[in-house]
Amino acid sequence: MDPMKILGLLPRGLARFLEDITGRVPALRKRLEGEYERLLEGMEEALKPYRDAPSFTRLPEEGLKPEEILSLMETLNAREEWRWKEGYASGAVYHGADEHIDFISKVYSLNSQSNPLHADLWPSTIKYEAEIVAMTAHMLGAEEAQKMDPTAHICGTVTSGGTESILMAMKAYRDWAREKKGITNPEMVLPETAHPAFEKAAHYFGYKIVRIPVDKDFRADVKAARRAITRNTVVLVGSAPSFPHGIIDPIPELSRIAFEHGIGFHTDACLGGFILPWAEKLGYKITPFDFRLPGVTSISADTHKYGYAAKGTSVILYRNPELRRYQYFVASDWPGGLYASPSIAGSRPGALIAICWAVMLKMGEKGYLEATKRILETARKIREGIESIPGLKVLGDPLWIIAFASDEFDIYRVMEKMAEKGWSLNGLQNPPAVHIAVTLRHTMPGVAERFIEDLKGAVEEVKAKPSEKGRIAPIYGMAASLPFRGMVKELLKRYLDLLYSV
Repeated sequence: MDPMKILGLLPRGLARFLEDITGRVPALRKRLEGEYERLLEGMEEALKPYRDAPSFTRLPEEGLKPEEILSLMETLNAREEWRWKEGYASGAVYHGADEHIDFISKVYSLNSQSNPLHADLWPSTIKYEAEIVAMTAHMLGAEEAQKMDPTAHICGTVTSGGTESILMAMKAYRDWAREKKGITNPEMVLPETAHPAFEKAAHYFGYKIVRIPVDKDFRADVKAARRAITRNTVVLVGSAPSFPHGIIDPIPELSRIAFEHGIGFHTDACLGGFILPWAEKLGYKITPFDFRLPGVTSISADTHKYGYAAKGTSVILYRNPELRRYQYFVASDWPGGLYASPSIAGSRPGALIAICWAVMLKMGEKGYLEATKRILETARKIREGIESIPGLKVLGDPLWIIAFASDEFDIYRVMEKMAEKGWSLNGLQNPPAVHIAVTLRHTMPGVAERFIEDLKGAVEEVKAKPSEKGRIAPIYGMAASLPFRGMVKELLKRYLDLLYSV
């Protein structure tokens, strides 16, 4: 149908509005094209700093000598590692001590060829994975859960990271609900602060997302969660803690709602799974979040964050093996033989699983307790420092992921000034804010003090030049102000395209 005919069928006010918008879109798009190019040019400078290094867009005619390749990689590494090694990064590297890295490297070299897909060749990887799952389950309340409910047998698998753990859980709930309840249009209920991995899972597995708000303290709204449940709801989600603000959702209340409705409840403890149990043992008041709550049916916990393993491992746990089975994929009629895979990947890096197992044994309960103590004490010092700076405010009541904002000046310009001083912090939106995820790197002598001193300086610089735009601030400003989210998504896709340019 002709668009103008469609306009004729609409109420006069709405038609006039759409006609006006339609007329302005080409001009807006043209202006945005210019903005896209300008912003991406600024990004390219930061993302592509190695224009002076050799570039390879095709295979060399003859292979390079190993020492040549290693020399080039050492040069690039030397230009990068100082920032995370000296504690300038939010999150990203969670341990990073030289002896820890050396240990990981030795474990990798012993297991570099292993692949749990071939269990007959590398049964050691099966041992490592099963024991990683068992140790993580014990840490997250498995023993207490079974005492309360003899049918609870906490189990799980190792995945490639928090996103895959979340994807696997959401796949399991979808398939469980389809088989047990006949639900073909599944819905998941999420706080608006839940990680985008849930949105990715909804996109991949055909869920409808029902979002619920958070309160003034950035905790999921329990009443809204109860109202959001429908006959198609398959799973309710809570974070322990949320990535943006480091706040633990009211998991006891939310999981009780799930239990009452006979649906799944997933605790996303990717960030907190290897901190919160030890914080509780240290005497901190921690909102219950694990399998000691009867309504919690799955938990994701990242071993490659505060578990201090190498990047590329996480654990997804389920209350019982029946639920875990819905995660699996099996094929029985393939001419190539019988095929069974526990998660998305077929072949998996056994060396990363081996590293995870070895690191957990190396740390032990005492090691995790001591690491958590250092992180939380440093985080308190950083939080107090932020609160002492006029114009800044800490959002909510966080423990070690500290988000801060301002009602007086552009917080994104503060983030940019901090970047100029070497700091890599996380920009947040809705509301505009910045956060720092405190790691063992920040517990080194002088790092917390340096952060506060640099932050004070950044705030003073922004206050001194209130009209200065900067390079990063306009990107966040545009993203926050554009009414058409598709245009923001287009910018993000162009950013991803930029990453692959050579």
